[in-house]
Amino acid sequence: MDPIVILIAVLGFVAFAGLGLVFAGGGSGGGRSVKRAQTIVKAERSSRAKAAINEPAQRRKAILKSLKDQERSQRKAAVTIEARLQQAGLKVTVQQFWIVSGVFALLTAVVLLVMRQALWTAASVGFVAGLGLPRWVVGFMAKQRTKKFTAAFSDAIDVIVRGIKSGLPVNDCLRIIARESPAPLGPEFQGLVENVGMGMTMEQGLEKMYMRMPTSELRFFTIVLAIQQKTGGNLAEALGNLSAVLRARKLMREKVKALSSEATASAMIIGSLPPGVVALIQVTSPAYMSLMYTDPRGHLLLLGGVLWMSTGIFVMHRMINFKF
Repeated sequence: MDPIVILIAVLGFVAFAGLGLVFAGGGSGGGRSVKRAQTIVKAERSSRAKAAINEPAQRRKAILKSLKDQERSQRKAAVTIEARLQQAGLKVTVQQFWIVSGVFALLTAVVLLVMRQALWTAASVGFVAGLGLPRWVVGFMAKQRTKKFTAAFSDAIDVIVRGIKSGLPVNDCLRIIARESPAPLGPEFQGLVENVGMGMTMEQGLEKMYMRMPTSELRFFTIVLAIQQKTGGNLAEALGNLSAVLRARKLMREKVKALSSEATASAMIIGSLPPGVVALIQVTSPAYMSLMYTDPRGHLLLLGGVLWMSTGIFVMHRMINFKF
């Protein structure tokens, strides 16, 4: 047989075999490519689905973070004299407050000088009285006003829930609360309605209201409305749950107050015993206590006693005072 024919036959077989391997390999590679593309598409779809699921949660986290930042800044601003005067419901400027404090300090010092006390004693007591007593009175008035507001706030939320379920808009529900609720709840909501009517957003009006009434209940109400406006949802259901939570907090507060009443009474008795004994001795035998008021060593002893008593009362107050 001719060698050339054999060589051509071998080369043809090798060529056909090579073409078969190429087509076979290409088919398997195409299948792997299709599978790889399908895997990539599935991964993209799952990542998009996860992003769609996590988007509301991330939005809520961002809203809560911004609200916490606002609360920190507002908490710092709430301890100023101007904010305390607003919380107490007093229409007094900061300048007028300091004038009244200075006049009270001067009157206290003059009374002590008339009672023939030392100049430095009269000046010290007058300074402390003028600086501390008016601030304490304003703080006490603000605390009492805040308690009244908190006691009636859950009823106001119930009014909003019933109004929304009956088809009323939120602004009309706020007007009903402002018109029918007692002070300080009614006037505060009246101010909110007026601010919203002048062009403020609901969130801005609630922030101004929080400056006048910095309570946790109002902060919860603001957070619920902010999240509902930005993420949507059933507002009546959310406010109904908030009302239930606020009523549970109120019951827990009353329960804690009842359980700590014995400790509170003990602290009041222990704190009032030393001043009471001094007053009784002063009434029954004034000569026995006169040395404490005339001798410099007696002044130091009185000052030390006042400091120690103040420290003890402060510690007992912190031990029996529970915040929610």
